[in-house]
Amino acid sequence: MAGMNIAIVLLLLCLSAGAAALEMDGPLRQGGLLQGRVAPDAEVRAMGHEVPVDAEGRFVIGLGRDAPETATVTVIHADGARQQRTLRVARRDYDIQRIDGLDRNQVSPDSKTLERIRRDAAAVRSARSERLPARHFDAGWIWPLTGPVSGVFGSQRILNGEPRQPHYGIDIARPTGTPVRAPSDGVVTLAAEDLFFSGGTLILDHGQGLSSSFLHLSAMRVEPGDPVRQGQIVAEVGATGRVTGPHLDWRMNWFDQRIDPSMLVPPMQEARSE
Repeated sequence: MAGMNIAIVLLLLCLSAGAAALEMDGPLRQGGLLQGRVAPDAEVRAMGHEVPVDAEGRFVIGLGRDAPETATVTVIHADGARQQRTLRVARRDYDIQRIDGLDRNQVSPDSKTLERIRRDAAAVRSARSERLPARHFDAGWIWPLTGPVSGVFGSQRILNGEPRQPHYGIDIARPTGTPVRAPSDGVVTLAAEDLFFSGGTLILDHGQGLSSSFLHLSAMRVEPGDPVRQGQIVAEVGATGRVTGPHLDWRMNWFDQRIDPSMLVPPMQEARSE
């Protein structure tokens, strides 16, 4: 009996030590990116993913647009002790726009177009599957360009009663040819000139499952495999793909979780004054 009590005490001490080792910080709301730290030899799981942990024990977790109200982070320590933390995720209200009376061809693409859309989606998935372990985003974040915000993260249209895919990025209206700069360090994994929906499309891998996508570009200044530094010109604004005018659509992913880029950068008015 005494031996069992000692074992229980040791287990509690292990769990207590593990709990002290887990640190997390960041906005607990849909679209947010959390920064965490554990012992370097620990494993972390969250949002259906094995979370990359660097040699210093640092990691990130993205809370997508539709993240549930609770999310669990599981840490498995080197001695086998498990620790779980439940995150309470604040929900957001998104702008929903209903448009009825549209011609069906404007809402549902034909079979040939659908096949092209599938090919485009496969190319994007392949680019995002190249998950670099390095934390290139330690450089911090800046706006890729500044200007009038014409579209916000999370908004959605319902066309003829059919919900369309939500808008996962930030739209910034600027003339065609305006330089687009890397918001943080990274490596180019896609530079496609003509995708059906997004037109000229560039993807930067920032490491640990985090990537930026830049849509509707008119020109690329980099190629797949190129390393880029924060502030480097990587592309030019355009009006390619399915758009009504020139602008940049900046999106961010943590694996399959769509996060809000505007939550990582300073307010636009501060960025403009730089």
